Amino acid sequence: MINQKKNSPSFQRSLVWFRRDLRCHDHAALYHALRQSQSVFCVFIFDRSLLHGLPANDRRVRFIHDSVHELRANIEQQGGCLLVEYADPLEAIPRIAAALEIDAVFVNHDYEPAAMARDADVAHTLSQSGRAFLSSKDQVIFEKDEVLSQSGKPFSVFTPYKNAWLRQLHADGGDFYAKAYPVSDYAAHFASHPSAPLPGLAEMGFSADDAHKMPVPAGMSGASSLFHEFIGRMQNYDVARDFPAIKGPSYLSVHLRFGTISIRSLVRAALQEIRTASQRGAEVWLSELIWRDFYFMILHHHPSVTTHAFKPDYDAIQWETGPQADALFEAWCEGNTGYPLVDAAMRQLNQTGYMHNRLRMVTASFLIKDLGIDWRRGEAYFALRLNDFDLAANNGGWQWAASSGCDAQPYFRIFNPVTQSEKFDADGKFISRYLPQLAPLAQLAPRSLHAPWKASPALLQQAGIRLGDNYPYPIIEHEQARQHTLSRYAVVKKPGTHTD
Repeated sequence: MINQKKNSPSFQRSLVWFRRDLRCHDHAALYHALRQSQSVFCVFIFDRSLLHGLPANDRRVRFIHDSVHELRANIEQQGGCLLVEYADPLEAIPRIAAALEIDAVFVNHDYEPAAMARDADVAHTLSQSGRAFLSSKDQVIFEKDEVLSQSGKPFSVFTPYKNAWLRQLHADGGDFYAKAYPVSDYAAHFASHPSAPLPGLAEMGFSADDAHKMPVPAGMSGASSLFHEFIGRMQNYDVARDFPAIKGPSYLSVHLRFGTISIRSLVRAALQEIRTASQRGAEVWLSELIWRDFYFMILHHHPSVTTHAFKPDYDAIQWETGPQADALFEAWCEGNTGYPLVDAAMRQLNQTGYMHNRLRMVTASFLIKDLGIDWRRGEAYFALRLNDFDLAANNGGWQWAASSGCDAQPYFRIFNPVTQSEKFDADGKFISRYLPQLAPLAQLAPRSLHAPWKASPALLQQAGIRLGDNYPYPIIEHEQARQHTLSRYAVVKKPGTHTD
């Protein structure tokens, strides 16, 4: 974190480089730049290297574009400017800094290995012309080495990490970590500069069709509206969050991913609800926010997790490969496995870019432990499709499902896709939404909806379902797959480990 003492160095002209922090309030880098500089300019770069190769209908680019448009308008209302380019930041940031005669470039930390390498390169280029590169913590409450075990080592199990996280936050002076950065106090230091129109979506190779918008509103205003709507439901979060057919989650994950809302504001809100109403829902939601910090910490201390298992022994597992495995993987991707909850979840992902958290666990378990396919393939597919894709959380979630990660489920815990369906979508509302051909079963015999291959021919005929035609037979038998998985994972089985 940047030194905030009164004797901090001051700069004549500074540049704030926005990345995954698309807001102009409670923003660490912006606050520090405005506080320490006479004139502050702002910039956002649509990174060519990151956008190249993404599909034209990628909703995330539309979300970013809409959010940047709103961010620019808000900064301009305060007397500032936001320069926006479609370029390579390795070239663009030093060039813009030179053109504006910038003394220092301010950013917020990015913890992904590729982003850290990019920042190191930019910082090196800037230093050659005598310009500073100053980075602040903003997207987490605690980072890197800020929460350690009593022996001074990073945690690898969530619950003790969470307990230490909470102790540190509640310690004397610990409330500092969740305090807001009062950007508006120094808004007079915003500097104006002529700026070109935003690069168009079509210009960057992306669709501007509203059909490709996210199912949640973009920008700071979108985050604010979702947040305030969720506050009224937070008390039920601990129960409602598990049922995909009801409005349980906050739907703020994509806003956290792109920084259109501050993590500090969410933690403050959860703590306020816990203090005033002792809400179990708020406690569970806060735990989810702490999980986010936990996975960022794991990525920092163990960058190898991006390509290898957190538990090295698990890299010895032999996954299914070859044409048959490829066909099974394709069926999983397309939502054609014959297991309704899995298929509905995958179709939700493909159609909207969103997947309910419970279903992320179910679909991941199915790919890994029913189909025997390497978790990295599923992780990569989610990275391509998820609106809220975040490397740390996505990797953590997939390694949790594969039992290869930190504090992961035991390898012998294998989700049964039918019982998960019966428990969390009992009346079939979610399945019917994404598999309308099965909807008649929800009316005629809801229990049969979860395993239609077990239904009588007469019932299937009455519902208009033709297995193998308008809905597939199961591509694998779960109990057999479970036994294969236990055998597959035998390479990591410790003496005395049970499998019941």
